[in-house]
Parts: sequence; structure tokens; C-alpha cells
Amino acid sequence: MAHPLFTGIPTEHLASLVAELTGPWVAGVEGHRFRVRGGERKRAPGAGARHRLVFVDRLVATLIHLRHDLPHSVLALLYGVDRSTVTRAVGEVRCLLAERGFAVPDRPDLRLRTLEDVFAYAQAEGVQLRLDATEVQVRRPAAGRGGRRAFVSGKKKQNTMKTTVIADHQGRTLWTDALRPGRMHDVTAARTAGISRCLDHFNLVQVFLDDGYLGLGRDHPRRALTPPRKLRPGAIAPFVEARARQRHDHSSQRITVEHALADHKRWKQLTRWTHRRDRLPDTYRAISSLVSDRNIA
Repeated sequence: MAHPLFTGIPTEHLASLVAELTGPWVAGVEGHRFRVRGGERKRAPGAGARHRLVFVDRLVATLIHLRHDLPHSVLALLYGVDRSTVTRAVGEVRCLLAERGFAVPDRPDLRLRTLEDVFAYAQAEGVQLRLDATEVQVRRPAAGRGGRRAFVSGKKKQNTMKTTVIADHQGRTLWTDALRPGRMHDVTAARTAGISRCLDHFNLVQVFLDDGYLGLGRDHPRRALTPPRKLRPGAIAPFVEARARQRHDHSSQRITVEHALADHKRWKQLTRWTHRRDRLPDTYRAISSLVSDRNIA
């Protein structure tokens, strides 16, 4: 079950995840037990029932669920446990993966967890950022529930949730935003996430953007870099050719963020989300964190 075809990550990466997350998982389990007991334990450590699903199996089951969207009932059958055990395990490990942050090249001990971390890293290292938004199809909200139209994407013509992603010049994921209803415009989602504030504060950072962020390009010239605007009708040939070259050069610089989004969508759960919408943000952050590890390995 730990084969890379099932988990989506190499065996060495899986071993490092086990070493990294075992401690936080044990601390979370003991903290839950402390709250349930209402105080310190009265029996020696090791007493009582054993976990039927040890942490390594919990991690592998979560990775398989993220990679292939295998139902909890099928995983429970494979591991010989109850479905609720797998559901609880996936929920615990998914949160641990989502809290890891994003890996940085040549900095094994540094992980980026906030937008401010990303811009501070980019300014210190002279990294040009690439930003774009992507949408994940979700189930339509129930009839009679408020806010149903907020999820209808004007671009996809489907019910979606949108996230903003930042990558570097090699397509390595550095940050993903909390998911928002798909009807929100890309530039509005970026401003809500705090991109404008960071561009004001970190005045040496440049971000490559597409045509959906022309407002940011107008507010932050020479830092929020958008494609050149359309020429007026009747423009002469040299200006048309120069604009075409500029757009091609800009697209060549910005394309790496599209590669990062494609890496995320290779995990089946992000091709179409069929579960509860409030669990999608942690799932997206968990998958993008795993992808960021793989890209610098």
C-alpha cells in the first residue's frame, strides 16, 4: 500500500513524512485524551487498548485517499478496520499535512506558511513570483440555502471554489490561499487575500500576472506585471509586432505557475470535489504542500 503508485510520493518522501508528523500526531492524540479525562492519566503509558490502525497506516491511507479519492469504506476493507476509523484517521492526518507549509529550495528547515513569509522570502532572495487562480468543481448547495449563486463560476459555468496560488520561476508552489466561492473575480480574491498590502510593504518584489489582474497592475506599476494592453484599431505593423513579442515574453515568464496548477490537479480529489465544501481548503493545502516537497526533491 505504500508503493508510490498508490500514495503519489516516493518511498523516501513517505519516510520523511512519518518522521516529521509522528510527534505532532501523538501530541494531538494525547491532548484529546487529556481533554476527555479532564486531567492527567492515571495509568502508565502503554496501558490500555492499542491502535488498530498505527500512524504509518493512517498516513498511507490518507495519501491514497487524496491521490485516488478512494472511498473510506474501501480503505477500511483493505485495512480490516471500521469505516469510522479511517474517516477519523484521514481527518487527523489531513490537518497535519495542511499545517506543514511549503518547502523552499536549498532550505530544508524553512517552510513558508503565510503570504508575508512568501513575500519576505522573495525580497530577500530576489525571487520573481508568479500568481494565478484556479477553480475546483464542487457540488451545488442544497435548494433553499442562501448563497447558492455565489458558487456559480462565470468562467466555468459550474459550481466551483477558487484559490489563488503563488509559484516561483521554476513552477514550485510557494503558497495557496484559502478557497473562496467561484463567482468571486480573480483580482478580488487576490486583494482579499492581502496581495495588495504585501505589494505595498515589500516594494522590491515583482509578480507576473495574467489579464485577469489588470487592476493590480494599474495600482502597483513595475511590480505587478501584467501583459501589455490591446492596441487601438488601425495600429501600424511595427507596434503590433512589438506587442506580440511582449505578450509572448510575458507568457513565457508566467507559464510556470500554470505548471504548478497542473501538478495540483494530478491528484484526483482536486479534479472534482464531491465531499463537504468546508473540508476542501485543508485538502488543497495538504496536496499543494506535498507537491512542493516533491518539486524540490
